[in-house]
Amino acid sequence: MSILLEVCVDSSEGLAAAIAGGADRIELCSALELGGLTPTPGLIGQAAVSPIPIYAMIRPRPSNFVFVEADIDAMLREIDVVRSARLAGVVFGANLANGQLDHTTLERLIRQCNGLGVTLHRAFDLVPDLAEAVEMAVDLGFERILTSGRALTSPEGMDDLEKTFKLAAGRIKIMPGSGINISNVSLLLDRIPFDEIHSSCAVTAPVISEAARRLGFETASQKQTSVDLVRALKDYCASR
Repeated sequence: MSILLEVCVDSSEGLAAAIAGGADRIELCSALELGGLTPTPGLIGQAAVSPIPIYAMIRPRPSNFVFVEADIDAMLREIDVVRSARLAGVVFGANLANGQLDHTTLERLIRQCNGLGVTLHRAFDLVPDLAEAVEMAVDLGFERILTSGRALTSPEGMDDLEKTFKLAAGRIKIMPGSGINISNVSLLLDRIPFDEIHSSCAVTAPVISEAARRLGFETASQKQTSVDLVRALKDYCASR
């Protein structure tokens, strides 16, 4: 059975590249250099006619995932926008100040989803207790957990990824993400039998305007989705 490839994108060009490269599902964001924020209404509208499932990030601001009431209100409204566009699902997470998942906030957000698929994002990587967090995610009804094993990248977090996969025991999908590419994916999949993986399949974007970069509108960390990298990773996933 082939492995599903989810590609995260944050632009119209990235969306087109991921589809052309053969991605099975897309995580739609803005500002991936900040870890991904809620996509714009225009990008959501473009994604609505995609031939593959689109899950939109619900994250109204950068920084941590400890949300106040105004943040939560914005997230509830953003979920409504995604549902109105008839995308397949949403991606979100929320923590308490101590890193635990915020059950109260997550429950409110899930109630708003009303038929949308739901992925718990890397807020999971801040939790102090893996077993507690997995049980909460299962209890709340998430479809999957996107995680790097509480490390900067999935290859670095392989021990925790293996623990999380075992704790899930088939009750919820565990999807590794962060730092996964064609050069290291086999090391991950040879050890842990994931059936979904998440990757940006991106290369560093060229600087278009030195003046824009000087004023801070373009940054060295900006990336762009590569059709070739998507295709290579998809071909590998299909061969497993």
